[in-house]
Amino acid sequence: GSPPCAPATKRGSMALRTALPALPRAFACRQRLATRASSARVEEHDVDRPNTRSARRAFDGSPDRDAAAGGSSGSSRDALVECARRGMGREALGHFSAARRHGGERVDGAMLSCALKACGAMPGCCRAAGEQLHCLCVKCGLDRADVGVGTALVDVYTKCGGVEDARLVFEGMPQRNVGTWTSLLTGYAQGGAHSDAMALFFRMRAEGIWPNPFTFTSVLSAVAGQGALDLGRRVHAQSVKFGCRSTVFVCNSLMNMYAKCGLVEEAKAVFCGMETRDMVSWNTLMAGLLLNGCEVEALELFHDSRASMAKLSQSTYSTVIKLCANLKQLALARQLHSCVLKHGFSSDGNVMTAIMDAYSKCGELDDAFNIFLLMSGSQSVVSWTAMIGGCIQNGDIPLAASLFSRMREDNVKPNEFTYSTMLTTSLPVLPPQIHAQIIKTNYQHAPSVGTALLASYSKLGSTEEALSIFETIDQKDVVAWSAMLSCYSQAGDCDGATNVFMEMSMQGMKPNEFTISSVIDACASPTAGVDQGRQFHAVSIKYRYQDAICVGSALVSMYARKGSIDSARSVFERQTERDLVSWNSMISGYAQHGYSKEALDTFRQMEAAGVEMDGVTFLAVIIGCTHAGLVQEGQRYFDSMVRDHKISPTMEHYACMVDLYSRAGKLDETMDLIGGMPFPAGAMVWRTLLGACRVHKNVELGKLAAEKLLSLEPLDSATYVLLSNIYASAGKWKERDEVRKLMDSKKVKKEAGSSWIQIKNKVHSFIASDKSHRLSDQIYTKLKAMTARLKQEGYCPNTSFVLHDMEQEQKEAMLVTHSERLALAFGLIATPPGTPLQIVKNLRVCGDCHVVMKMVSAVEDREIIMRDCSRFHHFKSGACSCGDFW
Repeated sequence: GSPPCAPATKRGSMALRTALPALPRAFACRQRLATRASSARVEEHDVDRPNTRSARRAFDGSPDRDAAAGGSSGSSRDALVECARRGMGREALGHFSAARRHGGERVDGAMLSCALKACGAMPGCCRAAGEQLHCLCVKCGLDRADVGVGTALVDVYTKCGGVEDARLVFEGMPQRNVGTWTSLLTGYAQGGAHSDAMALFFRMRAEGIWPNPFTFTSVLSAVAGQGALDLGRRVHAQSVKFGCRSTVFVCNSLMNMYAKCGLVEEAKAVFCGMETRDMVSWNTLMAGLLLNGCEVEALELFHDSRASMAKLSQSTYSTVIKLCANLKQLALARQLHSCVLKHGFSSDGNVMTAIMDAYSKCGELDDAFNIFLLMSGSQSVVSWTAMIGGCIQNGDIPLAASLFSRMREDNVKPNEFTYSTMLTTSLPVLPPQIHAQIIKTNYQHAPSVGTALLASYSKLGSTEEALSIFETIDQKDVVAWSAMLSCYSQAGDCDGATNVFMEMSMQGMKPNEFTISSVIDACASPTAGVDQGRQFHAVSIKYRYQDAICVGSALVSMYARKGSIDSARSVFERQTERDLVSWNSMISGYAQHGYSKEALDTFRQMEAAGVEMDGVTFLAVIIGCTHAGLVQEGQRYFDSMVRDHKISPTMEHYACMVDLYSRAGKLDETMDLIGGMPFPAGAMVWRTLLGACRVHKNVELGKLAAEKLLSLEPLDSATYVLLSNIYASAGKWKERDEVRKLMDSKKVKKEAGSSWIQIKNKVHSFIASDKSHRLSDQIYTKLKAMTARLKQEGYCPNTSFVLHDMEQEQKEAMLVTHSERLALAFGLIATPPGTPLQIVKNLRVCGDCHVVMKMVSAVEDREIIMRDCSRFHHFKSGACSCGDFW
């Protein structure tokens, strides 16, 4: 029959659902399988060590065992040395203790060194035994007198996790050899104290000690951990100088260092320059290519390695299977799975976890789950985390949550990666619950967990909670700072993001490209100052990140959203590489600014470049068609999206199509479109139609749209205001008053129209008829003079935009004091002649104010950029970029 872990075929979604209730039975079965596997491993272990068992049997069968253990014949010393050499720690210490009890042989430095070596070789490294041997060394006076004993003490303490104690022994030694230095270096490197390891290496060189190949291996490990490329190059030069360029394991360490520093070509150069290579050499380069995203090249290297490696190791299988996962190579993953079974690696937890992860990433969640259940005895926190991550990637959040609970019931403690994986789920109820578990297990201070928790609260819009978590992270890395900046960016809080960035700089933390892009995104919020984005553009140039794709895309989006479409175009054209976000930002920017021709031209360039488009791309293109009244073109792009690109339209796409037809006055076609939607029209669709009905004064259709909208959002003030304005523009004052009374009865408050303008890094806001500004008298004087000048140029107030039942003169007075005109007047008196003005309004600009802005741009010779609730208007020389179609 088939092997128990053979790749399973897909049995459909029901198989996975039925597996969930069977979890208790599966986990009980796992315990029985674990017992059998344990017995099998014991037998395999015994078979692999025949010489050790034979040596022990010969010792046990000795006619005078006590003499062999403690006599003066030297048998005790020989047995101790032999067992220490073979890594039999407990047996070696037994011989040493027997020799001490019988006292037939004086303990010297050689015996103590062997005993200490045996202690360090024991699983888990018995620190208590090491401390007892240390006491004996002190008693015999050998801890300082014998370099070999001192070196062995340093080594045993580093292996037991007591690197500080190892340092004390090291500093107390009057003489040290290269082995002593290398042992402490290794301890620092393995313990993650990379800076200490580097400092020790340079001290070693300053004291004239010649490093050996093992020294370079430890130092290069520390350099790789730090990502210190300059130091790595210096160490590389030192290794060549001391004749280690042909040492295989030194070259392997060099490849690892260069790969972790992101220099794949240098790693490949070291590999190509090796006279001989072992299996670790191939594995190291493959892992380095995988780490740097060169999956295809790593796969080609794997095929090349088959001629040099007769049999693949577990490490090779793990690396190559990870390649399959990243490249979604399901067929190759299945072949490798069969090879794993054939070569007897099915009990290796790392290999099976890699296979499970590959199946998950290839969408075969059933197969991954089956492997997970059959990993008897080798399920670790890594495999649990990988299975949970696979469920989340495949959208089965309930199964992920169930596994997370079962994991703890099975006494497997989650680690920081488990918590970080669980926090990637999109369920709002999970972050608080997982947060409680994190606090309970004391992981809240870990940077990776804190960052993941911070990001999950950011997605929920809980900025204050995210900030409190950020403050509890002990050692904030650049990822944590970037996550906090991203949180403020998502909330549109430019001031908060700026403050965090300044605090980060003051603490000496260097930003990366993602940090810069996050703070630039925050500068695109409506409340951000016009010049703040430019300042951070300068920061990106200072740190040489201006050419990074994410920074370039953020700059294009920021400049477009802040009204500087020319700056956005300049950044876009300078980009040597563009991603989907860059293209979408540029097309959307052109569309929002009324440059529909440029938007469509950019879309065609994107098509010619072969960039795969998404729903956002077509959303931007249709908006561009809408703002230019290109109905047929918009319909053609919508049809192409569905037919050619297989993108399903969303509510936003249909709302744009409704806007396209209704703006053009094609209200009957609009209703046909709404009736043909594959799902019920949402509030966005009806609100768009209601706005068009106000423009075209269609009372009956406007009433229908308002009724539909109020049934979905009964407390939305904009619906009442639009409906009352439709009645008012049609002269139906009674119906208009009834809508206003309905608003009062439901306690719905109308959003006040307001406009703001930034002058010298300070934002000045205005509402209609506002007199609260300190320069109010000068503003109204300028308004009066400006209105008189415009009337001389032919301006005639259009009072139809005043939707109140009052006298004509009162209507004209109301038009003059609209919030956007107050902001305009203040801008004219507060800035030198010729300075461009940028005004933002929270509602749609009224038609009469639109005419005034055009005339003022010609009379005052100013460029005026105005952003209302739907688009940008560029007024220059008496014309607007919208072409009077908005």
